[in-house]
Formats: sequence, structure tokens, C-alpha cells
Amino acid sequence: MLEVKNLSKAFGNVIAVNNISFFVGKGKVFGLVGENGAGKTTTIRLLATMLKPTSGTAVLGGHDLVREPEKVRGIVGILFGGESGLYDRLTAAENIAYFGELNNMDKHTLKERIKQLTKIFEMEEYINRKTGSLSKGMKQKVAFARSIVHNPEIMLFDEPTSGLDVTAIRNVHEFIENCKNEGKTIIFSSHSMVEIEKLCDKIGIIHKGKLVDVGTVSELLEKHNENTLENVFVKLVGDKNES
Repeated sequence: MLEVKNLSKAFGNVIAVNNISFFVGKGKVFGLVGENGAGKTTTIRLLATMLKPTSGTAVLGGHDLVREPEKVRGIVGILFGGESGLYDRLTAAENIAYFGELNNMDKHTLKERIKQLTKIFEMEEYINRKTGSLSKGMKQKVAFARSIVHNPEIMLFDEPTSGLDVTAIRNVHEFIENCKNEGKTIIFSSHSMVEIEKLCDKIGIIHKGKLVDVGTVSELLEKHNENTLENVFVKLVGDKNES
């Protein structure tokens, strides 16, 4: 599980994340929706211990973000959209193994895990090829495997379908559904209302660093008397962009 408690992050005079709180249970997907610069990526980087909070904290799998960052790192998997962050000169298998080693996996367990993930993601044909020669869709599969190689309890996805084609997007969705079915706790950010509605159990709408509303799709539609999530988003955020 994951519980965010009054989490804030400031960069000088700019408050990127402003006193947000929410809870995500085991086997649940929490969607973060917001315009560019709303604070989605900063929130995910905070939860991944890539940034230190200015105030507040979060508890991930029973570990406090501020007091136990090393323990938090051991139970989270991270997948960002856009650039995969893979090393082009390493093979797909070597990229996955490197991140397994960073998470202190023993060699035998890591070897077996890579075999398992290669089969799951159907990477047999290119697992021993250098990633610099792979297509974007292939690289994304390697990035999936890398993010889950240590079998983390909590998954953090920041716009993972950004720039992908239809087939690759379907692979992302299937991957997230599999993580959910395995009981993982998931944070998922996206600009696509369609995939937010498809994948998320609960949604947080973030604007200028603040969570302006949280609820299931049906709860948000009923509360704001709208028939689409997009209309709810525009009502809560659209009119405020000029302020």
C-alpha cells in the first residue's frame, strides 16, 4: 500500500507539489491527471526518492519516505514515458541484469528472473541484442522488464505510453493490468482520459501542485454533474489555467 501525507515540494519560490494527500491500496491503480507542469512528474519523483520533500512524507509498503528512503527504493519499480533510459551499448538482458544487481539480487535468482521476463514479454528474438539496435516498442518491453525485475510491491508509471504506437500502448496497458492482478500498488499518470478511465480504480486531478479532487470515475461524474471525465477535468482545471 501507499499513503501520501501532506507532501510538498518547492523549488525556490515555485511550489511544484502543494500539500497533497491520498491513499492507494494493494492491487489498486491510482491515476494522476493534470496539465503539463501540474506536478504529476514531481510527485512521482518524490515517491521514487529521486527528490526530497520540502515537507510532509509518504509511507510505501510500511516504509517512511523521509526516514527510510533506501528501504523505499528496494520496493518500488519506476517506468517513465519518452526516453527509456536504457544503455544502448548493453544487450537487453544486460540492461535488465544491471538494474537487478542495483537491487541486490543474487546471480542465480536474477538469471532465472530474466528468463521468466523474457518469456512473459516475448523478447526471445532480441534479448541478447544491443538495445541501440532495437525498435521503440522493443525498448519499451525491455524497460518494462527492467522496472519489475526485482518484483517490487509498488509501481510508479509516469506517462508510460508517451510517443508509443497503438500496439506498444496495448502492451503497456496489459503490463499494468498484470501488475494489478499480481497485487501491486500502482501510481499512473497520463494525459489520456481514455486510458485513465480504463486502468484506474481512483483518480486524483492535480492543478498547480494541488489535488483539486479525488474519486472514482463514477464519483467524479456524479459530484460534478458531468457525463465524461474530460468535462470534469475542464470544469476543475480548464477555467483556472488563466489565473
